[in-house]
Amino acid sequence: MPMSRRRNESLRPLSNDEREKLQHLVRCGSEPAEQVAHAKALLSVAEGSTYIEAARRAGRRSNDAVSQLVTRFNREGLGALVRRAGQGCKARYGPRERQRILAEVRRQPEPAADGTVAWSVMTLRRVLREVPDGLSQVSGYTIHTVLREAGFRWLGNRSWCETGHAVRRRKSGSVQVTDVDAEAKKKFD
Repeated sequence: MPMSRRRNESLRPLSNDEREKLQHLVRCGSEPAEQVAHAKALLSVAEGSTYIEAARRAGRRSNDAVSQLVTRFNREGLGALVRRAGQGCKARYGPRERQRILAEVRRQPEPAADGTVAWSVMTLRRVLREVPDGLSQVSGYTIHTVLREAGFRWLGNRSWCETGHAVRRRKSGSVQVTDVDAEAKKKFD
């Protein structure tokens, strides 16, 4: 059986507000799993559990992580539950790669060369992986995320449309119209 890490710092007493918020996090199904696990671990330690027991109740294995969480919580309060900048995976695609994806989706596909008349995520992925200046390992998820962040939406006619831009028919011909308030009107889902 692994030994529990010696408590360098014990958990300070929780205020009623902090305890209520931690209990709410544990019960809430829409919060990030990492925050829920941290809340479970802190509540377990507050009830007198060892770091190993707290880690197991939270569905984790590392009692050292619980010790570090307790230290951070004593210093920062509930802010210790939120993922900090610099944690998690590093972004693999920067602004240049994002612009390459957007340039490709804005290009009208050629049916003979691209094998499609309208871009889908998978056809974009295939084309971006094949072209010399493309992205050889780009995923469909990355393409979808870049398009959504740039304001593109998937329409019912199986095509991507840039939010705030529309082609209108006028007597003089087709004109592209841009809504200057499009950013304010966007609904992010």
